[in-house]
Amino acid sequence: MSELRSKPRHRRSRTALAVGVPLALTAAGTLAYGTDLGVLGATAQEASAAAPSWAADTADGFASVNSLGQNGTYGGRDGKTVTVKTQAELEKYATATEPYVIVVAGAINMNPVGKEIKVQSDKTIVGSGTSGHIVGGGFFLGQGVHNVIIRNLTIRDSYQGIWNDKDHDFDAVQMDGAHHVWIDHNDLRHMADGLIDVRKDSTNVTVSWNKLSDNNKTFGIGWTENVKTDITIHHNWFRETEQRNPSTDNAAHAHLYNNFLQDAPGTDIKSSYGNYSRGATKMVLENSLFQGIKNPVIKDSGATIVQRGNSFSGTSGRNESGGTAFDPKTYYPYSLDKAADLPSILKSGAGPRASIGTTASAKAAAATTLTVAKDGSGQYTTVQAAVNAVPANNPSRVVIAVKPGTYRELVKVPSNKPHVTIQGTGGSRKDTTIVYNNASGTPKPGGGTYGTGGSATVAVEADDFQARNLTISNDFDEKANQNLKDRQAVALRTAADKVFLDGIIVSGDQDTLLLDTAAKDRLGRVYVSNSYVIGNVDFIFGRATAVVDRSVITLKKRWDGTSAGYITAPSTAANRKGILIANSTVNGDVSGGSFYLGRPWHAGGDASLDPQTTVRNTSLSAAIKSTPWTDMSGFSWKDDRFAEYKNTGAGAGSASSNRPHLTDAQAANQEVADWLAGWTPSAS
Repeated sequence: MSELRSKPRHRRSRTALAVGVPLALTAAGTLAYGTDLGVLGATAQEASAAAPSWAADTADGFASVNSLGQNGTYGGRDGKTVTVKTQAELEKYATATEPYVIVVAGAINMNPVGKEIKVQSDKTIVGSGTSGHIVGGGFFLGQGVHNVIIRNLTIRDSYQGIWNDKDHDFDAVQMDGAHHVWIDHNDLRHMADGLIDVRKDSTNVTVSWNKLSDNNKTFGIGWTENVKTDITIHHNWFRETEQRNPSTDNAAHAHLYNNFLQDAPGTDIKSSYGNYSRGATKMVLENSLFQGIKNPVIKDSGATIVQRGNSFSGTSGRNESGGTAFDPKTYYPYSLDKAADLPSILKSGAGPRASIGTTASAKAAAATTLTVAKDGSGQYTTVQAAVNAVPANNPSRVVIAVKPGTYRELVKVPSNKPHVTIQGTGGSRKDTTIVYNNASGTPKPGGGTYGTGGSATVAVEADDFQARNLTISNDFDEKANQNLKDRQAVALRTAADKVFLDGIIVSGDQDTLLLDTAAKDRLGRVYVSNSYVIGNVDFIFGRATAVVDRSVITLKKRWDGTSAGYITAPSTAANRKGILIANSTVNGDVSGGSFYLGRPWHAGGDASLDPQTTVRNTSLSAAIKSTPWTDMSGFSWKDDRFAEYKNTGAGAGSASSNRPHLTDAQAANQEVADWLAGWTPSAS
């Protein structure tokens, strides 16, 4: 394997590199161990209690993809938890055939230097806080080894004093033909050869949130004529590493994003090159930051690199791209940080952490991904089962990736499970549908009826919820259920703050989309964008401060074929903002002049409410009445807040006493940002 090289140079001594490392970490058995990772005592012990919650963490990226008979990467979560402090103990459990969660509770000095423990399948090897060190050696994952997590460790110091060492193949982590491997939140440095070598058709690998530093041949991928490797590399900090950052040879899919490559001035080690796409590699390189790197991005003539959103500062030499690659989102969901934010994010978040599952910054932990598939190819077969698997009071984003199909079920995201995203993985929002058919008057199994709010197919009570690329529907058949008195049927109900609905379809008849708050005195902001909302009576309604932006509102005929209805029914509390429809389109196959824009819903006859709907900069079809607002249940719309601004289309009309328009000054205080009140929704 040929490499771009710089001239050899004087290397700092091994002794010098120990400066700054606490003496307590240089020998095993001298630490006072904490209990946050289940440390039990002075010798290896098997945990008698349930495994710690972090042991159930699963990989994201290509390591989460179902392939080769392995559905995602979860390590030893199905086995016992053991704590080790010696090389013999570590080898005993790492090489066992059964699954284990292995907690390394101190510095283990490898003997002989350079030894790589041959890890077997179904293992999680994790450091206890920041005390887990592997000194002078590393790990080897051989042919067919799979479902391995190496996490929260410092692996260091097998360097033998030879900068371009060809005699000592002493890696931190080497894999030959392994698959489904997650290398996460480690500090890898000062090794004789590679920090990470992904070789010989190893695939379904994710490398995330690591520090890689003080090394020559840092991270190599390939050593094969085949084009099979699928690998995700994100949120890693490469600092003072000369080459292979990484070098990626004959990878079928290499997705690199949000990595920080840094060659600081005045240091001994100078970069030779950064990201290298070799052979027949297809690489997607996104939102990474290169500081002071020589030849930051290079490719062979037969390789491809698609660059998006990267930032370069003080770099020189080759910076190349070309060809077509692939769309990572067809394989797994992910979200991007801004390249400019990476120094602060990674300096605080990369490498071992004192307590797994918590970080100094919400940005410092990659999203956990749970996969749902009706055919059993995911971790769960129902969306609700995945929601149930989210730990209570989870501190960071959990993405529930739902494969294409129709999921006939009720889904509830309770208030103690914030930061959840439900996302369809198909090519269209129509490919993944969550649907049910309860109505307000539908009898409940235990007696009584569901009521309007209880009829929802999907109910969201947790803050910071997101949904995208799917359809949520209530297909209650009004015509077949005329015997029911109350036929309102909600598709989606939200009762939370910071709800982001992006690129979805919400479909029903009466009361399709209920946007509520957790309580009358609680703020509940909802942002709906790039979506379709379909219905006929009061089908966007509730108490929330809600924006429908850049979306399509589609009007439906009633069950009997007639055209008559109301788009909004706000139930806004006084001194709150209600429903804002902006930059959108209202259309549908209904009769002209048959629909109102809205009416005031004083829920429960509460006269203290002050309902509000503003429709602005929106195209209105001829279906909208020339007097677009009307009364409701004895309450006059003129006593509440209903207005338009600069709408267009056949259904728009000039201002009158029955059709109030905002002045320019009033409209300046009714922008999308005024509704969101300091919250900037972003996909995550």
